[in-house]
Amino acid sequence: MQPQELAEKIAKGESPAVVDVRTGFEFKAGHIPGAIHAPVWKILLKLVTLPRDRQTELVVLCELGPRAVMGKVLLGLFGYRNVSLLTGHMAAWRRLGLPLE
Repeated sequence: MQPQELAEKIAKGESPAVVDVRTGFEFKAGHIPGAIHAPVWKILLKLVTLPRDRQTELVVLCELGPRAVMGKVLLGLFGYRNVSLLTGHMAAWRRLGLPLE
């Protein structure tokens, strides 16, 4: 999903679940409004609360991409079927000056 498209969905209250797989330090430094903080290791060990409905639309991101790909694969293994990556990840989100919490 493109950053601008996600920002528009958030503004309309129609946002998919945003899954941020970055570290706690990165997440606290600024994240997409409403994002679920779910580092890859927490997804792997099932230590994060994710939507119960496995058909829920999820958008996964990290800083540059590699961790998000791992997160997407793990979510797929756990039965989530509607998972996409945020194009350009947080680097692109910040570059476009989109809102942060």
